[in-house]
Amino acid sequence: MKFDKEFFHIGYLDRISQKDTFIHRIDARVKVIVSLLFVITVVSFPKYEISRMMPFFLFPVLFLSLGDIPVRFVLVRLLIVSPFILFIAIFNPLLERNIAFYFFSIPVSYGFLSLLSIFLRFVLTVSILILLIATTSFSGVCYALRAFRLPNVFINQLLFLYRYIFVLTEEAMRMVRAKELRSFNGRGQEIKFYVRLVGNLLLRTIERAERIYYAMLSRGYNGIMPYRKISLLGYKDYLFMFFSVLLLYIFRFYDPTEWIKMLF
Repeated sequence: MKFDKEFFHIGYLDRISQKDTFIHRIDARVKVIVSLLFVITVVSFPKYEISRMMPFFLFPVLFLSLGDIPVRFVLVRLLIVSPFILFIAIFNPLLERNIAFYFFSIPVSYGFLSLLSIFLRFVLTVSILILLIATTSFSGVCYALRAFRLPNVFINQLLFLYRYIFVLTEEAMRMVRAKELRSFNGRGQEIKFYVRLVGNLLLRTIERAERIYYAMLSRGYNGIMPYRKISLLGYKDYLFMFFSVLLLYIFRFYDPTEWIKMLF
């Protein structure tokens, strides 16, 4: 069944986050700090800047190579989200028609530059966040956020959301499988069936949530999720953070592309 196949693909992110590579062994707190600084640095560029953002692709490439993450895994998820950002920026060429320069006699407007700049920011920031979770795991990121003294309510909501996505999907898979076993010659494909399916899934979700909450209370849950003891940072963690911050500083306040032009 296609639904079963997609269900097993959901856990693929957890499986690749358990690899034993250099990037995976870096402390989660360090990777969260570096990723946050990366996002802030990329977003801080002027709206028409393009060439100076190109060196920042070094970070996703290093995460992909050192973390042994499949390129297709990141590209597929970027393509899934890309229509949203394109819908936001697609009107820029219509709103800003002033000519910025000519590329082989082809006029390039400021609106097109801003569209391309927004798309580059999207690719850089979303890819680094995907790679952060792929090399740390979602729970590892949450524990790093807990170490930064974020509210426990916020951390618990993230952990519960991620954990019970799989439970909810498994419940939906059983319902879809039961429907397919009872459907012959394409019966049960009407929209009203899927409305009832969503309604039944909502009721089952509420019942499951109540049972889980009472079970947690009976086991001593007091509003704080147990977590592993936070370990000290090693010299590799400090070196990784130092060189990452150094590269971010160079890429932001200097133009490496000009150095390459001077070199050649």
